[in-house]
Amino acid sequence: SFLFGLLFFETKTVFPGSKRPIIEPVFGQCAVIFELFTLISTKNLLYRLINLPLIKLLVNFIFINLYLYMKNKKEINAGIIIIGNEVLSGRTKDTNTSTLSLWLNSLGVQVKEVRIIPDVEKDIIDTINIFKNKFSYVFTTGGIGPTHDDITAASVSKAFNIEYGYHKEAFAILEKYYKPSEFSEGRKKMSMMPMTAKLILNPTSGAPGFYVENVFSLPGVPSILKSMLGGLDHIITGGAPILSHTINLRTVESEIAKSLTNVQNNNQDVEIGSYPFFRAGKLGVSIVVRSTDKAKIDNCNDEILKFVTEQKIQIVKEV
Repeated sequence: SFLFGLLFFETKTVFPGSKRPIIEPVFGQCAVIFELFTLISTKNLLYRLINLPLIKLLVNFIFINLYLYMKNKKEINAGIIIIGNEVLSGRTKDTNTSTLSLWLNSLGVQVKEVRIIPDVEKDIIDTINIFKNKFSYVFTTGGIGPTHDDITAASVSKAFNIEYGYHKEAFAILEKYYKPSEFSEGRKKMSMMPMTAKLILNPTSGAPGFYVENVFSLPGVPSILKSMLGGLDHIITGGAPILSHTINLRTVESEIAKSLTNVQNNNQDVEIGSYPFFRAGKLGVSIVVRSTDKAKIDNCNDEILKFVTEQKIQIVKEV
């Protein structure tokens, strides 16, 4: 207003007979706004803008929703159910847990629990019901083959109260995969599953796995299971990949227990584990640091190397 008044006064002085200012009021207002932006510092200008009622309301709305999002954000995790009497008896070694865990870690999904249970329908149903409510994703292995004791598919159907029978798409895949003379009743059984399940394609032996909601059922044969995981990469949504760093030391756990505890106390949000090993007739300890943040892993690594140097412990290998 002051600037516009000056412009009007100068116009009257130069042209006394004029009833209109030398420039239109709208241009005068533009000059005032331009002058304000020039004279007011960026800091003060932002402060004034943020404190405008509408802007203030909008900023508060954004912060409240961001807070609620972070508060309700769930950790993306998984549980694994290994199904099979042969694993419990020791006749078959379980390597599927390692395969699934490494794959899930690469997708940013942390495995929180693994259970090995027998081929008993009630045990399978009860475990699935616990796991599907407890974890973001659940993976079962074993029990979806052609024999009488392969009861995982039927048990999953009961856990979700879904009709169990020949899955049309799965049946068509197997019918095409086998010759008519080879498509036996046992092989047809491998297409029996929850009727509304979605399939997990099998590039190795044809018989598909399946999933219902967050429960994924895979075969127990390690090579076949591994070949099917690639088809799930676009379905599993994880967080940041879980990174790890390993330091192998020529020592025993008791010698580094106190120092390692101090490092863990200084880095509560980083997982640090120590695992004894015996190689070439000598004892050692592997220290594994795991986190989604590389900077935090590097910080832990520096603290570990510091006490290792101070205690003059030999480093065997650092990975």
